[in-house]
Amino acid sequence: MAEIPDRSLPLPWMMSRTNDAAACTAAQTRACNRKPVHVKIGRDGVRSDRVEEPVFFARLTYPAAKLWVDGFCGKPGRPAERMGEKMEKAEDKKIPRRNLWMFPLGTVGRDMMYNLVTSYLMTYVLFTRQLSAAQLSVITAIMVAARVFDALNDPVMGNIIERTRSRLGKFIPWLIIGILTTSVVIYLLFNVQLQGWSFVWFFGIMYFLYSITYTMHDIAYWGMVPALSSDANTRNQYTSRATLFAGIGGMLAAAFIPMLTAGDSAIGGNAVTAYGRVALIIALAGPLFLAFTIFGVKEQRDYGKDPVPPISVKKIVSTITGNDQLVWMALIFLLQQIGNGIVLSGVGQNYIYIEFGYNGGYFTLFQMLGMAVTALLMLFYPAISRKITRKKLMSILMVISTAGYVIMLLAGLLLGTGTPKFALITVGYMLANFGQYGFYLIMMISIMNTVEYNELKHGTRDEGIIASLRPFLTKLASALTVAVASGTYIVLGILTYTNGISSLEQQANQNLITAEEKGAQITELLSGVQHGQSLGLLLVMTVLPFVLMLASYLLYQKRYQLDEEEYARICAEIAAGKNG
Repeated sequence: MAEIPDRSLPLPWMMSRTNDAAACTAAQTRACNRKPVHVKIGRDGVRSDRVEEPVFFARLTYPAAKLWVDGFCGKPGRPAERMGEKMEKAEDKKIPRRNLWMFPLGTVGRDMMYNLVTSYLMTYVLFTRQLSAAQLSVITAIMVAARVFDALNDPVMGNIIERTRSRLGKFIPWLIIGILTTSVVIYLLFNVQLQGWSFVWFFGIMYFLYSITYTMHDIAYWGMVPALSSDANTRNQYTSRATLFAGIGGMLAAAFIPMLTAGDSAIGGNAVTAYGRVALIIALAGPLFLAFTIFGVKEQRDYGKDPVPPISVKKIVSTITGNDQLVWMALIFLLQQIGNGIVLSGVGQNYIYIEFGYNGGYFTLFQMLGMAVTALLMLFYPAISRKITRKKLMSILMVISTAGYVIMLLAGLLLGTGTPKFALITVGYMLANFGQYGFYLIMMISIMNTVEYNELKHGTRDEGIIASLRPFLTKLASALTVAVASGTYIVLGILTYTNGISSLEQQANQNLITAEEKGAQITELLSGVQHGQSLGLLLVMTVLPFVLMLASYLLYQKRYQLDEEEYARICAEIAAGKNG
C-alpha cells in the first residue's frame, strides 16, 4: 500500500464528493483522531471508497487525511478546486510549528507573576509587616472575597472576549491590556511602605485590581487553545507545552525569589528591599515574554463570520450549569488545586524555615526539585496519552503521589533535623508533586474537551466561557489555600514568630541593625518554636493534600464520562451532523 506523505496534496481533478453519510462519518472519525484514512485511486484519478477498479490503494496521513475527507464529504456546491487550494494553504507546516513555540513561550513571564503573588505574597506580608490576628484574618478574607468576585468576573470576561471583533482578533487585545495593567499593580503591591490597617486597606484595593487585570490576559491566553486547533492530539501538544513553559516560569520564580529575599543573600540585606526589586524584575518580564504570543501566534478566525454573541449572565450560567461534565470537572479540579497548592501557599516555606533555618537556599532547592521532576511528564505527556488512557494514567499518578506523601510524613516524624531529613522530605515532595502535576495536565485537557460536548448538546462551543472557568477555579483554589495557611498560622501560634521576623527585617531596612545581627536574632527566635507547632505544619502539608487529591481522583473515575472513546464518538457525531 502506498503512503501519501503530508505534503503530497490531492490535486483538484483528483477529488470527488459523496453523499454516503456512513463513509463520511467513519472517515471523519479517523481524521479527527489523527488516524490514517485508506482510499482507492481509480484510473481517472478520482479518490473514493467507491472506486470499482482501483489502480492502487493509498494511505493518507494527518493532516492530509482530514483535508481530503473534508473535500470528499464536502457539502453540495463546494467546488473541488477551491478545496484543493485550501488544502495547499493548510498544509503549510510553518504556522503550526511557529505556534507550538510562540504560544507556550508567552506564559513564562505570566507564571512568574502568578507564582510571585500566589506563593510569596503572604510570605512577603508576614515577614515585612507586623500583623495582629484580626489584621491577618481581614487580609485572608480580602483574598477569598476577591476570588468570589472572580466567580462573576471570569465568565463575564470570557463572554466579553467572545464578543470581541478587532483587527488583532478577539484574544490579542486582552492579552496586551491585561499584561500591562497587571505589571503596574504587581509593582505597587510590593513597593509600598505602609503598616497596620493602612496597609490592609491598600492591600485590599491592589488585590482586587490584580484579580481583574490578571483575569484579562489569563482567560485570553488559555482561551486561544481551542482556536489554535480542534484536533485532540494537537491540543494535547499545545496544552502540555504551555504547561511545561508555565512550569519553567514557576521554576525561575521558585529558584530566585526565596534565595534573593531571605537569609544572607537577600537583596539589600533585608526582605523589604528584596521583594520590591524582585517585583520590578517580574513586572517587566511578564510583557516581554507574552510578546512572543502577541506577535508570533496565528489563530484561526472562523468566528469572524459568526454573529457577535450578546453579553448575558443567563448565557454564562446556562453554559456552565447546562454542561454536566463541566460542572463535575469544576468540582474535581477545585479539590485537586486546593490540595496541590497547600505546600506552596506558605505552609511549606515556614516549615522549612523552622526546621532547617531562615535561609532561602533550602526552600529554593526543595521547591526547584519538586517542580523540575514534573518537566518529564509535561514533555512526554502527548506520547504517553497515545499509549495510556487518562483514567488509567490517573491511577498510576495517584499511587506515585501517595508514596511521596508517606515519605514526607515519615521523614518528618521519625528523623531529627539534618540533611537526611531534608533530603527525604524533598524526595517525597518530588513524587507527590509529580502526581499532582499529572492530575493538573489531565484535568486541563478534560475541561477543554467539554467544548465539543457542549457543541453536541447545545449546538454552541462557547470556548471563551468554558475556558474562563479554569482560571477562576485556579485562583479560587489559591485563595482557599491561603485561608488554610492563615488559619494554620493562627491556630498553631506561628504569628508570634513571623511578627518577630518582620520586626527584625524592618530594622535592617532602616539600618538600625546589620544583616548579620538580623540573621543571628532570627535564628534565636526560631529555636523557640515548639515541636507541636512544627508537627502541625507537617500534617497540613502532607495529610490534607493527600485527602483532597484522593477525593478528586475518585470523583473523576466515577463522574467524568468524556474518555478517549467517548470524545471520538462526539467528534464523529458532530462531523456527521455538519455533513448531513
